[in-house]
Amino acid sequence: MNTEQMTRRTFSGAALAATAAGVLRAASSDWIPLFDGKSLKGWRAAESTSTWRVEGGALTASGPRSHLFYAGPVRNAQFKNFELEAEVMLWPGSNSGIYFHTAWQESGWPSKGFEVQLNNTHKGEGGYREYKKTGSLYGVRNQYKSLVKDNEWFRIRILVRGKNIQVRVQDALVVDYTEPDPPLVASGDGQGRVLSSGTFALQGHDPGSRVAFRQIRVRPLPDDITVPGAVAAASDEVARQLLELSAQNYPVVDYHAHLRPGMALEQVLERSRATGIFYGLAVNCGLNFPAKSDEALKEFAESLKGAPVYTALQAEGREWVTYVTPAAVGLFDYVFTDAMTWTDNRGKRMRLWIADEVGTISDPQEFMDTLVDRIVGILEKEPVDIYANPTYLPAQIAPQYDALWTEERMRRVIRAVKANDIALEINSKGLPSEKFIRMAKDEGVLFTFGTNNTGPNDLGRCEYGLEMVRACKLRWQDFWTPRPVGERAVDRRGGVLRKA
Repeated sequence: MNTEQMTRRTFSGAALAATAAGVLRAASSDWIPLFDGKSLKGWRAAESTSTWRVEGGALTASGPRSHLFYAGPVRNAQFKNFELEAEVMLWPGSNSGIYFHTAWQESGWPSKGFEVQLNNTHKGEGGYREYKKTGSLYGVRNQYKSLVKDNEWFRIRILVRGKNIQVRVQDALVVDYTEPDPPLVASGDGQGRVLSSGTFALQGHDPGSRVAFRQIRVRPLPDDITVPGAVAAASDEVARQLLELSAQNYPVVDYHAHLRPGMALEQVLERSRATGIFYGLAVNCGLNFPAKSDEALKEFAESLKGAPVYTALQAEGREWVTYVTPAAVGLFDYVFTDAMTWTDNRGKRMRLWIADEVGTISDPQEFMDTLVDRIVGILEKEPVDIYANPTYLPAQIAPQYDALWTEERMRRVIRAVKANDIALEINSKGLPSEKFIRMAKDEGVLFTFGTNNTGPNDLGRCEYGLEMVRACKLRWQDFWTPRPVGERAVDRRGGVLRKA
């Protein structure tokens, strides 16, 4: 089975990258250097001038917080429409950024304009965790997985035309944001995060961060240039809520998405750029599903290589652990499963969404006790990071959800989730209940958003998750993000998987 047959998601990134590169490199004779490779001429440092120096032909920041503003002669340091390009290298654990449409500021984080984040492995400071990765339009369109590595030079490109902002990391388009009219601005940002005009600033973030810039150049564009066909970002209530969460450090990620017929990778990326929701794309691994071998997992992971998405494995049924090895599962950012496929006490294997397999449930209480036993067993034994489709019930007893999911049953499941360091999905289909989420929050469980789309039409905007954030007063600290290699479920509990 080839990648196209397995996923219907061939990534035509090479062709797209070539087209993008051609556009961005057009009229290359118009490029103007902003850094001479030898001095800080044309640049002005705020707060700590000692943070900035020229080393090996690169502008390097290492020291207390300082922003280096362009103050040179090109366009009198006032840019409206432009292409800006720079080569950047980050040291491990470092944070930086490039501001545009900003203005000189004596101290603090620049309040005017936008920041393009530069961060591959910086985790944050104190009680704050920094989730936004390289290429993010900070707090507006966030990237949660870095496409580049520390200690290596990479190219960042920012293109502003009219109301449209594009950001590319290497040749990957990670931001394509068209500002609505009037602009949609997060409550904490005042009126600073709006398109206007201004200068550029490079960020020296903190004493523990080190970053270098070279080959910094700009191509000014006409003031009246526009992007034909650009569609303004939504500005309805859901869009406002998503923007608020993005600005307030919530990981706005749908961890449970699938590429289906009519929904190829390119379409998912377009939707991500339009909505501001980052996606985790999953392959189904299990009996009667596309992936049942290491080779199939490797093929899927390779098909998403270089794409700005998380790579996820959905563990189906209980047989999946016998098909694949820890090495193959380790290619994925995380693993999730549900309890919708299991075998009852009489040896009957069933998939809960298929009525004929479930049969008649003559004793709902007995069924629920068995279901809870199976859920707890799955969470205790299988190397999974997220419990998905939580508390799902077959259609014939779903109307009795509130009565059947007693506090005792909910508490058993929640404590198993917490004890095994597993995140709880808030699924767009309305699962679990608000009461379940409140109880899980009280136990210290972490949450994720998930859709489990069946096609392109039901890959929504995490509306139920947004509702639960408000209803249950969930904070950004209540949300899970993928663990680094060494701390994932497969790293901690992968011994139950098939031996190589």
